[in-house]
Amino acid sequence: MDTSILEELGLTQSETKIYLALLELGNSSAGKILEKSKQQNSVVHRSLNSLIEKGLISYILQGKKRIYKATNPENFYDLIEEKKKKFDTILPKLKQLQTFHEISSFGEIFKGKKGINQLYLTLLNSEGKEYNTFGGGSEVTFDIMGETWWKNIHAKRIDKKISSRQIFDETVRKFGNELNKLPLTEIKFLPKEYSQLQETIIIDDMIGIAIFTQNPYGILIKDKVVADSYRLQFELLWQQAKN
Repeated sequence: MDTSILEELGLTQSETKIYLALLELGNSSAGKILEKSKQQNSVVHRSLNSLIEKGLISYILQGKKRIYKATNPENFYDLIEEKKKKFDTILPKLKQLQTFHEISSFGEIFKGKKGINQLYLTLLNSEGKEYNTFGGGSEVTFDIMGETWWKNIHAKRIDKKISSRQIFDETVRKFGNELNKLPLTEIKFLPKEYSQLQETIIIDDMIGIAIFTQNPYGILIKDKVVADSYRLQFELLWQQAKN
């Protein structure tokens, strides 16, 4: 079992060992926990108290002796929710700081399939009103990211009520025709010779260039002047493309 997940949720290494030992032991005294976890006496008592505060263990008194018990592991959900609530209290301030220091233009690079996914999500979260793309081809659509991934991206776009005009090439006409049936979607086609290994996305003042090689990567540019230039190129291609 990958116990590092518990540490990612906020437990120390000692707390993790003691919590797991107590799960295996069931109701137990501190002495048995000490023996099972192989931790120092002071560490065990300190960790037991902190785990009680976190709601992950409880105890009863038998005479003067404490008998400890691990609570239901589902209590970790409460711990996560509590952390989320605490984070929510500072989120407005963090966003305020982000806005204060935001610059008018920037560039970022995203690597791998997860990076490509993050690039598209960043573009969809830009609050732009129209999503324009050109490029791509059959190898892009099916071999690299998979058809399901592309459908999910468009489902997210439609959920956000972002309209789109997109230019595909004839090698993906079947898939393009399917997308054309969706709301807020209009697709035109250029000849198959136009098939590319990259797709260019323009939305608001952002441009994404997704490059679908064996090791895919993407480039995100935020610059209104550059976005307007790419948008002009898109409009010229849109006039040439056919339904």
